[in-house]
Amino acid sequence: MNSAIPNPFAPQSGLCTLQMAAVPGIPEIHEGDNLPQIIGDCLERAGLHLVDGDVITSAHKIFSKAEGCVVNMADVTPGEEAHRYAAMLNKDPRKVEVILRESQSVVKAFKHPAQREGTMICEHRLGFKSANAAVDESNTGEDGALILLPKDPDASARALRDALSKRFRARIGVAITDTFGRPWRLGQVNVAVGLAGVPATIKEQGNEDAYGRLLSVTEPAFADELAAASGLVIRKAAQTPVVLFRGLDWQETTSSAAHLLRAQKEDMFK
Repeated sequence: MNSAIPNPFAPQSGLCTLQMAAVPGIPEIHEGDNLPQIIGDCLERAGLHLVDGDVITSAHKIFSKAEGCVVNMADVTPGEEAHRYAAMLNKDPRKVEVILRESQSVVKAFKHPAQREGTMICEHRLGFKSANAAVDESNTGEDGALILLPKDPDASARALRDALSKRFRARIGVAITDTFGRPWRLGQVNVAVGLAGVPATIKEQGNEDAYGRLLSVTEPAFADELAAASGLVIRKAAQTPVVLFRGLDWQETTSSAAHLLRAQKEDMFK
């Protein structure tokens, strides 16, 4: 009797084998650049031809740069509220002003004694709750510049998906990502802030588990799982913001990153 353990990567195993790879060669992006063309060219130069079921994820910053969602602090005049938070948190008041402009509200502002600079937890204009309303200084390409989220990340994702689907004649999905912290856990993970075709969640309610028990609340955050996985091959210093996934089981849908947001009435942590 052959008791060898089957190779899970063998095609005949019947198991899902996921492939993922950072797309090489993405250049520095500037306002007005044609991202679908740039990403498509980089895919082809790497010998990667998109096929049905592929998913592309990308850090939002290349979209923000291409769409001009970059603010130079030299052009910002902070208001009274910005100066108040800046003094409390030891932050540049110009950066605080931009954070406030990007926010619907400030959920919490704090500075621990050991911190050089405090943090503002904000509800972004798109509904996301994150540190500093996702306003970031890393990988801006110039001193004094702040990168914001795209104005409409879902629309940005749809434009990329439509262009790449047409170019490669393939049914694909796109997720745009950003890096968020998590309450009660250290570190940061990538989450989805823009979607096209890819489901935000997969509703398992009504299905059964492996033992026949009925699932009543299970709803994996498929898009966030994709985004988090992309962080395994993205390196901030390597300029590899775009990741190709192949082998995922997903159904095309009309989706939005807003579908991942919990309703205010369900917020148990206010």
